[in-house]
Amino acid sequence: MYKMMVADVDSPSYFVAVAAVKLGFFAREGVPVEFIPEYGAKNAPERLRDGVIHFLGGPAFAATRAFPAWQGVKLLCALSQNSYWFMGVRKDLDITRGDLTALQGLRIASSFAFPRTALRHMLIEAGIDVDGGAVRIVESLPAESHMHSRDGIKAIQTDHADGFWGNGMRLALAEQAGLAKLHIDTRRGDGPEGTKHYNFAALTVTDALIEQAPEVAAAAVRAITATQKALSADPSLARQVGDELFPGPEAELMPALIARDAPFYQAEITQAAVDGLNRFALANRLITQALPYEQLVAAQFAELRRG
Repeated sequence: MYKMMVADVDSPSYFVAVAAVKLGFFAREGVPVEFIPEYGAKNAPERLRDGVIHFLGGPAFAATRAFPAWQGVKLLCALSQNSYWFMGVRKDLDITRGDLTALQGLRIASSFAFPRTALRHMLIEAGIDVDGGAVRIVESLPAESHMHSRDGIKAIQTDHADGFWGNGMRLALAEQAGLAKLHIDTRRGDGPEGTKHYNFAALTVTDALIEQAPEVAAAAVRAITATQKALSADPSLARQVGDELFPGPEAELMPALIARDAPFYQAEITQAAVDGLNRFALANRLITQALPYEQLVAAQFAELRRG
C-alpha cells in the first residue's frame, strides 16, 4: 500500500491529489494508495525522506526541506498551475486590491514556512522593508484540528492580524463570514512581476520510487490527469470528498472553488514554471545555482503530463 500526504488537506490546489485517491483514480490504475489526512506542511517532506509516505502533494519547493536542492526527489507532475496563495485583509480597510505598499504598518498572519517564505519574498520584491517591520508577518494562531482553513477568520476576529496569507479556502471562509476581502491573488497576476511563477502545486516522489517502480510513477501521472479532467468537467465531485474529510462550510465551498480554479488544473510542468521556481529557490537560498529542468522534473513522463 502506497501512502500520500498533502501540505494542506482543504487547499483547492492540492485537492486534485486528494481526490485522485478518494474518487478512485489511483485504484483504476491498479495502484493502492492510502491518503493520510494530516497537515502535511508540518512533517510530510521528512516522512517522504524516511519512506513513511510515497507521494507528497504541496508546493513545488516543499521537498527541499528534507532533500536539499531537490537531491533525491523529482516533481512528477503539476497538480495545478501557477502560485496559488491569496491574501485577505480586513473588510473595512480602505486600500486598493493589489497595492502592497498599502500594507505598511499592518500585520499579516501566515502559517508555517512554506507560505511564509513566499509572502516574505513577495513583500521584499515589492520594496517593503520586512526586516525593519514595515509590514509585520505574524504566525497564525494554533489550529483546533489538522486543518488550518479558519486561520484567517481567527486572525481578524481576535485582532491578531489585519490580514492573512494562505490558500483559497481560508479566503473563501473569511469572505463568507463578512470579515475579509481579497487583496492579493498570485495565480491571476497580483503582486510584483513574476509572482505567479514563484511556485506551483506539484506531486513529488523520490528518485528511488521512479527507479524501482516506474510503472507506479506513470500510473500516478495518469491518475492525476484523469482527476483534473473529471473535476473540471464536474466540480460537484469535490463534495463527495469534502463531506468525508471536512464536513461543513469547507465541503460546501469546495465545488465552487474547484470550478473557479479548473482552468489551472493541468499536469504539465513548463520550462517557464521551472525557470520561475529556480529564481524563487535561488532568492530564498534553497539552491546555490539554477538547476536544469531534468534535475527537477521527471522528464520521462512528459507525454503523460500532457494528457
